[in-house]
Amino acid sequence: MIDLSLSGKTILITGASSGIGREAAILLAKAGASVIITGRDGERLNKTFESLVLAPEATAVQFRADLTVEAEMDSMTGAMPVLNGIVHCAGIVGPLPVKFITQPDIDAMFAINYHVPVNLTSKLLRKRKIANGSSLLFMSSIATRNPYFGGALYSSSKAALEAYSRTLALELVQKHIRSNCIQAGLVDTPMIVSPSEGNMQAEAHDRYLKRYPLGIGQPDNVAQTILYFMSDASKWVTGTSLIMGGE
Repeated sequence: MIDLSLSGKTILITGASSGIGREAAILLAKAGASVIITGRDGERLNKTFESLVLAPEATAVQFRADLTVEAEMDSMTGAMPVLNGIVHCAGIVGPLPVKFITQPDIDAMFAINYHVPVNLTSKLLRKRKIANGSSLLFMSSIATRNPYFGGALYSSSKAALEAYSRTLALELVQKHIRSNCIQAGLVDTPMIVSPSEGNMQAEAHDRYLKRYPLGIGQPDNVAQTILYFMSDASKWVTGTSLIMGGE
């Protein structure tokens, strides 16, 4: 029988104020983990915090932080206990046709989707805040395999993250620290399904829906896979990118 218990583990979840990050935090806490959640929106992050149901021995801490600001990242990592897992869920989409891409667009996309998880992981490793045997998980996208109109920057940032994760897995294997990615397809989150907020144009959204015969994913579908990667059930899995497409 597969043991998905996280009892005795401390796990950091970024982007926990909504969507996949919120569902992951809630599920990992139910599985017995002590969770540390972070996000930029303090009000929404607190809603996640209030939704956590903890095991008797577990704890929960929240950090409101903009991790693109190095001082805020340093403050958070300095207060961090030793971790057994990190779930990097913070990210943005921002469709943009290639002929309109400018340097500020590149900087904005890579700052959140690539620089934040890479810098955060490096800082925690230097501070020895990641225990041997830990699991590091990065949210990538099926878009790295299936290009879409306007997705050049987003897909590039996620492809870079996948390459980083594979190298990270290689460099940390002696410490039995594993590193993996989830290549998620379209998931029903505010970042994806709110065209009015400028995340995805309505036309692109409708076109995407037709590509999913199993329907678009729900945050809890991905959260259950995150639970697997954070548990000891995945202790022989590293350097991989798991496709979750429903196509």
